[in-house]
Amino acid sequence: MNPTGSTPNAAESLNAGRCCDEHCHTTKQETTLAPGGTPAREPERARRNRRWVVPDYGGPEAMTFAEEPLPEPGPGEVRVRVVAAGVGYPDVLIREGIPVYGSHADYICVPDWWLVPVPAGLDPAEAAIVVFNYVTAYQMLHRTACARKGERLLVHGAGGGVGTAVLELGRLAGLELYGTGSREHREVISALGARPIDYTKEDFVTRVRELTGDGVDVALDGIGGKVALRSYRALRRGGRLVMFGHYGTLVQGRKSTRAIALFYLSGALTFAGNVLPNRKSVRAFRVAKLRDRKPEWFREDAASLFQLLMERKIKPIVAERIPLVEARRAHENLGRGGVTGKQVLICDEEAPVRTGATR
Repeated sequence: MNPTGSTPNAAESLNAGRCCDEHCHTTKQETTLAPGGTPAREPERARRNRRWVVPDYGGPEAMTFAEEPLPEPGPGEVRVRVVAAGVGYPDVLIREGIPVYGSHADYICVPDWWLVPVPAGLDPAEAAIVVFNYVTAYQMLHRTACARKGERLLVHGAGGGVGTAVLELGRLAGLELYGTGSREHREVISALGARPIDYTKEDFVTRVRELTGDGVDVALDGIGGKVALRSYRALRRGGRLVMFGHYGTLVQGRKSTRAIALFYLSGALTFAGNVLPNRKSVRAFRVAKLRDRKPEWFREDAASLFQLLMERKIKPIVAERIPLVEARRAHENLGRGGVTGKQVLICDEEAPVRTGATR
């Protein structure tokens, strides 16, 4: 999805394309490499690029479906044929005019060093979730918060794409898990080994204190704003708060100027907690920034997670497989809330489309 409606060039790809959110075939010139590295012939129907553009920022109705010539890779780039792509709140932020990474298209051009090998035989939808949601979850847990076995962890939005990944990986790491979510997510949060906290009926800080006595060691907060301040209060002495995402800038799936102001003001106040003498720490995380600083970590972590996926030690929850042409519906679903796991766009027109959450 491109905010300008123009074909992405080398510079725009960094803002309009997210290779780390796609299970993809890479292509240079006219050669397509399948997940196992096997050359494959491109079908004639794929000679043009279908993609969603946003001529004017706004709600899902602002999205326009376009068909254009294939983008040409620049120096040091490859053209990526997208098989499956996750849809999440970062894509909503792009649509609303907030600059983050995202792409809804058959093809995008990205720097060649962004690519990671995907083992043959994996479900493309599950692979797409692993490379974005699970790498995000893994790096927050182990690269940023440095969570240790037996520690207590709280994650907000525990029924969503990143939240469910955090719970699966947290359980594998031997953490004591707590997750906030709505009533609809209670069952899946419990099934993933966490104590569910219904944020619509309970104050999560009070409930965490009741359940733990003195708070959690790690809190992962993808909401921000006033919630971040309360997440800090939910920490025990020496605890670590990791802030990621911009969900708090949205109101019912739409950008809110007031919410954005409160988001950054509350964030600044939360980070001020780093100077208090309680040994609590506040850290920020963005998977794309860490990938750019430590690309070797991204490749290493993705490889480890693909191994777990092949061994079925992790089972990504696919909320729904939606054809690329219906991407607007995926955005409408996010605006309504209550999506369990991750919605995935299927870019192959011949691929079967299944509805409902699957594992």
